[in-house]
Amino acid sequence: EEEVEDLEKLQAEIARMEAEAAKLAQETEDLENKDRPSSSTTAKAKSEDGAADQVKKDGHSIYVGQVDYTTTPEELLGHFESCGTVERVTIVCDKFTGKPKGFAYLEFQNDTAVENAIKLDGSTFKERQLKVTPKRVNDPHFYSGGRGG
Repeated sequence: EEEVEDLEKLQAEIARMEAEAAKLAQETEDLENKDRPSSSTTAKAKSEDGAADQVKKDGHSIYVGQVDYTTTPEELLGHFESCGTVERVTIVCDKFTGKPKGFAYLEFQNDTAVENAIKLDGSTFKERQLKVTPKRVNDPHFYSGGRGG
């Protein structure tokens, strides 16, 4: 008898949660439709602006190689903060094991900070000699040439 009551309570709670989820999904859809641009040209312009912003961010980023596997983002930040304002530190990890791959990317606020950071190429950090270079940016049109055959 108690199990039946518990089951009924659970079913009522599930029904309430499903109704709330449906309401949230509808509200989300309404908001997305309200914010959606009416023409495809504005959407294209927005995506180009996003690409330009990404290139700008990549221009303010550096690659740091030979990073010790036990390094934390805070430690790297401490090593490079004298160069300028660091916006982001990304230590790249293996997607399967979650372990660091031994390199990182740092995004700075401006070009001067990037130039200063590159001067730290060859500096010693945790008894390892760091390799610091500007972040390489893949050209999205590099492979868009004609198909061979």
